[in-house]
Amino acid sequence: MAEGKIVYIVSPYAGDVEGNVEFAKAACRLAMEQGSTPVAAHLLYPQMLDDTVPKQRELGIRMGLKLLGACSELWLCGSRVSGGMQEELKEAWRHRIPVRRIPREAVEEFLQPEPVLGGQVQSIGCMGAGL
Repeated sequence: MAEGKIVYIVSPYAGDVEGNVEFAKAACRLAMEQGSTPVAAHLLYPQMLDDTVPKQRELGIRMGLKLLGACSELWLCGSRVSGGMQEELKEAWRHRIPVRRIPREAVEEFLQPEPVLGGQVQSIGCMGAGL
């Protein structure tokens, strides 16, 4: 158990971005469930940088690698290792940060199901606010 540790979460981002983001969130929930504090740079930096612009992608990776230096472990989540994940792994090895492989099945247990809405969905307008 990694109780009290700050763990750096790595998992794919590009491709199925929506599905990969949900998977990364589930990996973070798994870490929290085990008493760790997760850091997932690939959930943070795409919020302010465009991952499809090479300079911005590189900046996000560099900032993530700085965060990695403050972490106790790197958790490699899932079975696929992307180019960005390879850079993070190399940095962890360079700084002798332990790497823990987390199987896809362990993370999938923490995926949150889609909310089910009963009845019909209705449009709600804004009245009286000049919108």
